[in-house]
Amino acid sequence: MHRLTVEEFHNSEKLPLTVVLDNVRSQNNIGSVFRTADAFRVEHIALCGICSTPPHREIHKTALGAEDSVAWSYHEDTAECVGDLKARGYRVFAVEQVDDSIKLGMDELPAGVSKVALVFGNEVEGVQESILPLCDGSIEIPQYGTKHSLNVSCAAAIAIWEMWKELAKGVGSL
Repeated sequence: MHRLTVEEFHNSEKLPLTVVLDNVRSQNNIGSVFRTADAFRVEHIALCGICSTPPHREIHKTALGAEDSVAWSYHEDTAECVGDLKARGYRVFAVEQVDDSIKLGMDELPAGVSKVALVFGNEVEGVQESILPLCDGSIEIPQYGTKHSLNVSCAAAIAIWEMWKELAKGVGSL
């Protein structure tokens, strides 16, 4: 299997997707999101609020070096990060269960969406209530069991995969 070097990854075309982690406390979850982001060549991860940042032993344990390949930044305030992404032309969606959410894999994204940011929230509280109205909408992962939540790193993996299926069509080298 051909695997990119970190340098080749940095120079490769990326999926026009930014992942925003809003107060995700578990370093293992953060590392897992880095690893998934590497697998699908996500262009950026924004770590916001109470999030650990690389280098960190627990992040590295699950990221396995993906924290070196995927571009990332830290933002003290999630609202400012969301505002900046919107100003740069991103459509920002919270991954959250709310009224009128887009059902991932079942509903289509609004027309003309080419640059997306997905906001994932805290392991217990989800995306901050104050962030939801700042987003262009919410995306929900349909669930059919007795539980109505997923681990944040699992939810990120599912949503990133679905975004890859949508957005990779417009990226020549993916």
